[in-house]
Amino acid sequence: MMSSRPPQSLQLDANGRLKHFLTTEGLDKTLLTEILDTAESFMEEDGQVVKKAPLLQGCTIANLFFEASTRTRTTFELAAKRLSADVLNININTSSTSKGETLLDMLRNLEAMGSDMFVVRHADSGAANFIAERVTPQVAVINAGDGRHAHPTQAMLDLYTIRKHKGPFEPLTVAIVGDILHSRVARSLLHGLKTLGVGEIRLIGPRTLVPAHFQELGAKIYYRFENGLKDVDVVIMLRLQKERMDSALLPSEDEFYRLYGLTREKLAFAHPNAIVMHPGPINRGVEIESEVADGNRSVILNQVTYGIAVRMAVLSMAAHTRLNTLTARQPSRLEF
Repeated sequence: MMSSRPPQSLQLDANGRLKHFLTTEGLDKTLLTEILDTAESFMEEDGQVVKKAPLLQGCTIANLFFEASTRTRTTFELAAKRLSADVLNININTSSTSKGETLLDMLRNLEAMGSDMFVVRHADSGAANFIAERVTPQVAVINAGDGRHAHPTQAMLDLYTIRKHKGPFEPLTVAIVGDILHSRVARSLLHGLKTLGVGEIRLIGPRTLVPAHFQELGAKIYYRFENGLKDVDVVIMLRLQKERMDSALLPSEDEFYRLYGLTREKLAFAHPNAIVMHPGPINRGVEIESEVADGNRSVILNQVTYGIAVRMAVLSMAAHTRLNTLTARQPSRLEF
């Protein structure tokens, strides 16, 4: 399902504004920073996300999740509702596609119902791009994760978390640990970290899960956990993507935890003020021990909170761009 068009030409309008949000790849520092700054505008002084804003009043957002999800789906739903949008949560397993209707026919029907935006999660890489190339101009597409390709809003909420807790990106050393090979989060993060000018990016894991070609994306690879963690400012643990993994790539979960699971003892190799992150869901005792996941250096629950603000930012920016292209045909329903 991979698209033949360059990602930036598909997801930006003629003025360089966000039309769809499909990947962090190809987006420049100015636009990524705008997303982070817009997310910051949705945060209250007490660290909570604003409860209600009228920016998407009258808009209809359809959540199309072809893969299981908890955090991503619910935070997108919360983000849309806090922007005053109407939300359709489509249960794919009981939709007409289970009766033989094609994906495109389903999308056309949702467009005919007046949907303004599709939030898409799919097991096939390139699915969101495929849909974005075929929707009508009044519909924006947001990628909520596609195969092993990209998960751009997760990357942006991770970047927001780093900036919120560690400040400017340039002086930082960031380590991403675990199943890099199958992680769409890692791919999106790598592009984002590089674009925002992070000083050093490290990838840590077994050789079977951290192929050498990731060095081409500007990262240093470490196969010994302790060496890779030395003096890092941010530790991002990844979930083992067992549903996408050949069993030969991983000897056992116990062996992985012994070598690459984040414990208090291993965390001591990082900078004393290092923060610990994880996109979830967490496999405790496999990727990370509970004392670290729940400890005072963990910002894992903060990531979930920030995810609402970041997704509010992306939804509002894409909706604003879409409506700017339609002002000649209809009055804007949004007030910014």
